[in-house]
Amino acid sequence: MRDERKRRDEPASCDEGGEMKIAILGPGGVGGLLAAALDAAGESVTLVATERTAQTIVKRGLRVSSVRFGELTVHPEAVTELGEPVDVLIVATKALGLEEALRRVKARPELVVPLLNGLDHLQALRARFEPDTVLAGSIRVEADRPEPGVVNHTSPFLRVDLAGPRAPGRAVQELAATLEHARVPVKMLDSEAQLLWSKLVRLNALACTTSAYDMPLGPIRSTPELRAELIGAIEEGCAVAVAEGASLQPAQAVQELTAAHATLGSSMQRDIAAGRTPEVDAIPGSVLRAAARHGIECPTIERLLAAILERAGMPADAVAR
Repeated sequence: MRDERKRRDEPASCDEGGEMKIAILGPGGVGGLLAAALDAAGESVTLVATERTAQTIVKRGLRVSSVRFGELTVHPEAVTELGEPVDVLIVATKALGLEEALRRVKARPELVVPLLNGLDHLQALRARFEPDTVLAGSIRVEADRPEPGVVNHTSPFLRVDLAGPRAPGRAVQELAATLEHARVPVKMLDSEAQLLWSKLVRLNALACTTSAYDMPLGPIRSTPELRAELIGAIEEGCAVAVAEGASLQPAQAVQELTAAHATLGSSMQRDIAAGRTPEVDAIPGSVLRAAARHGIECPTIERLLAAILERAGMPADAVAR
């Protein structure tokens, strides 16, 4: 039984003593992994997906191969529309699919936690829901969805960062406790800018270099001219981040990417290889738009972006300026 598997010392729920009800919009690599971890821990989780994906999960379950959680097949509820109230809506779509995915959400959750790449989604979500219910969130993970209902989690690192609380404190605290119960580490930060940019600087440099050269991180680090591109993207991103109110030093991101395993790639690189539209607008596009607001030049990121667009067969105006 779910209730028997829940911790006895966890805080009271938002809905008067029952377990916290969590919905996840977008069961891709991120959303699927979190859903599997939560379901395996006995938490109440509902996946909101397209009809094809929802039917696949209902029929076969959600199958996860994870270096952290092992081999899992779980059977969370999967629906095409969220019509019932929930305590938390975790938004785990790609930025490109956010507007369409939000049409599936009919209820208003108490708390909205986006785990998308980039920056622009926060404004869109706060326009759709009550602004104070939308936290800033990010996730550090390497996971992919090769097909509907299947997730591969290929690196042991995993952490959800939340900035706030902007919403009621009890809901935020319970969400953190619920994720921790599911073996998903959580870190709380005070600054939204710090949360968003600490990930974006590192992700942008990794995504741009691995995608421009179609190489994993190891060869990029060990090739002097490519390492210079990686560090240049980090330094330019940090300059923009500081102008946006974050406190970041290039050495921090360099250290993180130096410590990462040599086979580390990026979702952008995998999207290009699979013929999917890469998140160029959400990742380097977000950095370059912020740079333009502050009159900051980013020649390395501009150069890498041009190479990515050429590799992906996309026009130069695919990134909004």
